[in-house]
Amino acid sequence: MKQAAESATHVVAAIRAGDRRAIARTITLLESTRADHAERGQEILDALVSDTGGALRVGITGPPGVGKSTFIEALGLLLIDAGHRVAVLAVDPSSPVTRGSILGDKTRMERLAQRDEAFIRPSPSGGTLGGVAQRTRESMLVCEAAGYDVVIVETVGIGQSEVTVAGMVDFFLVLLQPGSGDELQGIKKGVLELADGLVVNKADGEVRALADRARRDYEGAIGLLRPRSPTWRPRVLAASGQTGAGVREVWEMVLAHRDALRASGEAAARRREQTRAWMWSLVDDGLRRAFRSHPAVAAQIPALEDEVQGLRTTPARAARALLDAFRSD
Repeated sequence: MKQAAESATHVVAAIRAGDRRAIARTITLLESTRADHAERGQEILDALVSDTGGALRVGITGPPGVGKSTFIEALGLLLIDAGHRVAVLAVDPSSPVTRGSILGDKTRMERLAQRDEAFIRPSPSGGTLGGVAQRTRESMLVCEAAGYDVVIVETVGIGQSEVTVAGMVDFFLVLLQPGSGDELQGIKKGVLELADGLVVNKADGEVRALADRARRDYEGAIGLLRPRSPTWRPRVLAASGQTGAGVREVWEMVLAHRDALRASGEAAARRREQTRAWMWSLVDDGLRRAFRSHPAVAAQIPALEDEVQGLRTTPARAARALLDAFRSD
């Protein structure tokens, strides 16, 4: 036990020194399904918690093909050149190798991955969204303790992952296509309501005019929605991850948002609420696992599911029976 503690102390020191291999190994422990590995990862994270919270957390989403990887790489290189250290994390519960932005190793952000000031980590394969989100949050804290002052959390932009990422970052950015007929097609109202900023990507070459028109259309659309923050109205910009045009303006928008919310006290309040919500999501996940693994509950689940599906009992009655079995212990 003493040797393990000394080893954990060594890992903590290495992470604080910015050792990327120590960071990666710790995240692997936190992602592990082995209880002893996960516990060891938590031990390291507990020792690092006082060093966390200092990074600016930026969430980026967008539909497949919008150019997230190219944009994130351009933004990351811009930030590194300005003296920042950048971590890029992914949230994708399915992690299909041929989809998403950074999940096919790091080949789509090759220049950024080669920089010593950058750390890129895809999400683990498989698992539920809640589980992947938990590990992404923990990975974010490890990166902050290692001195990365900008953490970019990327989602594949499909389904509930957008809401999850918006709930763990300071600024939520939605990337949009320059145009595909109807400019608003395929963008859910809920995503627009979550956005702190919108960027029409690929605004270069022959489609620049189309991107400018899309920007105006989105600007009109978002103006009809109630802002997420009383102190910030989302802005709509055009940029090109390929050429880098407009990327600096996007970062300036992120900083303007940070300054506005800090001045109003909303930034600190949002962080506190995110931490509270994270705690309760972990409680919910733990209770769900404990409930399903309870022997009396597990024994009744197959029969009750069959009865519900066969309309021989109601879902409410079946749920009460399972809850009674859980409480009877």
